[in-house]
Amino acid sequence: MRIINALPGRRIMGLHLPECKRVAKEIAAEADALSLIEAFEKGHAADTFGLAYEETLVWGLVINVLKCTADERFELLRRYVPVLDNWAVCDSFCCNAKWAAKLPSQSLWEFLLPYYKSRKEFEVRFAIVMSMCYLLKEEWLTQIFLQLENINLSDIHSEYTSLASPYYVRMGIAWLLATALAKYPDATRVFVNNSSLSDNVKRLYARKVRESLRTRNVSPF
Repeated sequence: MRIINALPGRRIMGLHLPECKRVAKEIAAEADALSLIEAFEKGHAADTFGLAYEETLVWGLVINVLKCTADERFELLRRYVPVLDNWAVCDSFCCNAKWAAKLPSQSLWEFLLPYYKSRKEFEVRFAIVMSMCYLLKEEWLTQIFLQLENINLSDIHSEYTSLASPYYVRMGIAWLLATALAKYPDATRVFVNNSSLSDNVKRLYARKVRESLRTRNVSPF
């Protein structure tokens, strides 16, 4: 489970993502699904180390598949996003948030904006990855790039003290930019070359570009 890189003390049960998705769908189909979500919230608050990795993942996946209004889902997310402390949980949630693609882009953007300004590592990564998955369109590039440049990396707290802090925000920026390069190469190069992004972030971006089949033969700069 090293690839998950859970924080010390976080329990890992060994369930795989397809199993977690199945459990989430079963919970979401229950008449008392909201009560079950509340049980996750109370369980997290009551345990010194929080929920197990898989429990936190299922919690988010339930929010993704629950039948509810956008406002109701946003309210559930306001209580869920602060719990994120792992890249795999964050990214699994974001990549499976298919409801987000059906929302008006402005509504989703307004919800994400406060998280770009957070001091918590995975709240910021949440905003970045959600933007990459559901807002990476030509008309949103300028606003997304502006938020990336305005992230104050030195002000973000990370519990992963063995990594270049905040590593998972830096890598999130690099991932978004590498994805943007594949879709909008000219605009992305102009931004990267004229931005105040740190050299570390630019190196991570270049690495992501080299690793991707879509961009390995494309110049990042």
